[in-house]
Amino acid sequence: MSYSRFAIYYVPPVGAWADFGASWLGWDVLHGREAPQPDMPGLDDITMTPRKYGFHATLKPPFRLAEGQDVQALKAAVSDLAVKLAPAICEGLELTTLGGFLALTPQNDMQAVRRVAGACVRALDRFRAPALEAELARRRKVGLSPPQEALLAQWGYPYVMEEFRFHMTLTARLPQGEIAVWSAALRRHMPDLPSPFVLDQIALCGEREDGRFEVLHRYKLTG
Repeated sequence: MSYSRFAIYYVPPVGAWADFGASWLGWDVLHGREAPQPDMPGLDDITMTPRKYGFHATLKPPFRLAEGQDVQALKAAVSDLAVKLAPAICEGLELTTLGGFLALTPQNDMQAVRRVAGACVRALDRFRAPALEAELARRRKVGLSPPQEALLAQWGYPYVMEEFRFHMTLTARLPQGEIAVWSAALRRHMPDLPSPFVLDQIALCGEREDGRFEVLHRYKLTG
C-alpha cells in the first residue's frame, strides 16, 4: 500500500485502553480497520474529525516524504532514534477540554514527554518535505504567536518543541453546552487511565489512500 504522508505517534499498546479508543472513534489505527462504535446518538458525528487519525498522540506531525527519501530509510531512522531515547514518565493522564474538544492530557509536569516529542521532530526532520504554501496559510488562519510562527517556519508546524502539548483527541470541537454531557459519557466508557503514564514506545504511521492513518511499525524506547 502507498502512503501520502507519515507521522510519529504514540499509540497505546494492545489492551483495554487501545480497544476503548478504537471503539470510541470507530477506527482501529493499530490494525488499519473500522471498529464498531457504542450505540450512542451523536457519537458518530462528534468523532468524525479525529476518526481518520485513530486513538493516538502526535509526536511528529504528519509530513510528506522529502525528495530522495524513502520509507525504508525512514523506518531505519525511527528504529535508530528509538534505541537512543529513554522512556518518558509522567504522573498520569486525565480527561480535559482543549480548545472545545475533549482529550486525554498529562497530569502536572510533562517535560519528559516533551523531550521525546522534540527528539522525534528534530531527528527525523530530514525526511520531511517543505510545507506547501497552502498548508502554511491554513496554519496561519488561526492567528499564530511570534514563537509559533517561528516554529512553523522551521519545522512546518506551529505546535512543536516549547509549544507542544501531548493530547489524545476523543472528540471534535463541541458546543459549550455539550462538553459536560460528553465528558460524562466518556467517563462511563473509559477503562482506568494509566497512573503513572509511561511513554515507552513510538509508532510510525502512514496515511492511506482513503485518508485514514494506520500503524506501520512500533519501536520500543530503550535508551
